[in-house]
Amino acid sequence: MAEKVAGGPADARGRYGFDARVAHPARVYDYWLGGKDNFEADRIAGEQTIAAYPAIRASARANRAFLARTVRYLAGQEGIRQFLDIGTGLPTANNTHEVAQSVAPASRIVYVDNDPLVLLHARALLTSHPEGVTAYLDADVRDTDSLLEQAAATLDFSQPVAIMLLAILHYIPDLAEAQQTVARLIRAVPSGSHVTISHAASDISPAEMAEMIRRMNEHLAEGNHVGRPREVVAQFFAGLELVPPGVVKVTQWRPASQTEADGPTSLWGGVGRKA
Repeated sequence: MAEKVAGGPADARGRYGFDARVAHPARVYDYWLGGKDNFEADRIAGEQTIAAYPAIRASARANRAFLARTVRYLAGQEGIRQFLDIGTGLPTANNTHEVAQSVAPASRIVYVDNDPLVLLHARALLTSHPEGVTAYLDADVRDTDSLLEQAAATLDFSQPVAIMLLAILHYIPDLAEAQQTVARLIRAVPSGSHVTISHAASDISPAEMAEMIRRMNEHLAEGNHVGRPREVVAQFFAGLELVPPGVVKVTQWRPASQTEADGPTSLWGGVGRKA
């Protein structure tokens, strides 16, 4: 099994510090999914956001299903063999490498997150198929140049790469900064690469979502969670060819069934191809 962890024991706390008294998006998300890798602060934030928007747990599961469908599509129909998964979150079922390598065992995956607890669980993300490679980077999406430099130790940026940005851009509240971050990532990859995005919506159940986000921000250290409308989320794909059906509710992106398509979600999602 080929595997690599950025840093080593000296990095176990992560470069961004660790405070169990403050909620972190990755751990709140883990709580929504029914995981156990969270602390009291995360559970309090999770319960208060559920009270504001009861469908958030189903929406979190829908986001994971969207990830699995898009990775399966990219590996199976587009022939992508390299994935850069930014904002990985805590390990759960159907992680990117598991889906990609079930289709193409030689796939190479780099995971990126800035939560020290994710780093501590990184080995669960590194159970690569023997023919493939997985790596984990302790990095921030906003430090794009450093992230790309580190990822280049595992990925060949002269060949197509699938950039996975699931439920991460809504933690960059400045729209121009978020757009520049995506544009920088797109410039780093060649033609035939793809970008997958899911993003909190401000125009799906708007009143409930606004209250959910307000409560979430009361508990986050940076208080930086934002929702955006569909037309703004679509702007992140500027210059890319949108894969049908375009930017839609994540439940409606090539669903496996009508039941899945009709499920609740608070996220817009789409996949774009660099020509």
